[in-house]
Amino acid sequence: MHFGEAARDHYPELLELLADLTPVVQALPPDAALADVRGALRYFRRDAAGLAAMLRLRALALYDADCTVGVAANPLLARMAAHDGPPGAVRCVPADPRGTAAFLERKPVAALHGVGPATARALAAYGLDSVGRVAAAPPGTLQRILGAAAGRRVRELACGVDPTTVVPSAPARAMSREHRFGRDELDADVRRRALLTLADQLGFRMRTERQVARALTLTVRCADRSTITRTRRLPEPTAHTPALTALAYALHDGLGLQRARVRAVALRAEELTAAELATHQLSFDPGEEKARRAEAAADRARLRFGSGAAHPAGGLDAA
Repeated sequence: MHFGEAARDHYPELLELLADLTPVVQALPPDAALADVRGALRYFRRDAAGLAAMLRLRALALYDADCTVGVAANPLLARMAAHDGPPGAVRCVPADPRGTAAFLERKPVAALHGVGPATARALAAYGLDSVGRVAAAPPGTLQRILGAAAGRRVRELACGVDPTTVVPSAPARAMSREHRFGRDELDADVRRRALLTLADQLGFRMRTERQVARALTLTVRCADRSTITRTRRLPEPTAHTPALTALAYALHDGLGLQRARVRAVALRAEELTAAELATHQLSFDPGEEKARRAEAAADRARLRFGSGAAHPAGGLDAA
């Protein structure tokens, strides 16, 4: 289930709404969730599509959230169905093998959750650029291209097989920011400027709330509706904008998006904790000490005169 960007302020409430139908709910911050409704079908006397329609109606009435729900036999197909087309609908993937194959056949390989850009490029180099072609390829061919374990895994995904289950979980303590480009963005420098702006916004909010993050997640949404997500832990818990920016750049550069058409980028600060409870490595670098003092002065200016009073010169806000 994809709640949409406009509903992020009500994300906890929407998760509770989903939990009213089934206790098996897995939060996927910042705006999605998985749910196993098999135990709820008999209680509500509806099929999965009927439950999805009822949930959409409740979310729209209570929180003005036009949710998108993918209904399928496993999490892989449900995720893909929820992102297949414009927002605001209930989309069902047929449970029979022929219907599943027809749904997957023309999808790009990168649309498979768990297939990153490097794997997609390796397959495309051999003409395996669609899910249908990967599913039809001999298993030995995939294993020679990707390796034994990865080849078996990708073939299973291409055939619509996903052994993962919905694991009940509450959303981890986190905060996120997203930037949507006015057009599909090819320029890596513009994307890095957007990341600088997002890191600065996250850092400022964490510092004002006296919190620090232990990890950072980068999400890249491409023009073909595929989503790439990478997470990396910070060397130490921090809310320092230069440290967040450096890690965001490293995550972005590691994706190899030279020719990718990017629709949006998002940063999420993970595993938030109170700043006074976090350990900090002392530094004898006078440059870093000056940077932190300047950052504190900029924060005071923002709090007094508004968010536009100070921001990094290279960010999109400075354009």
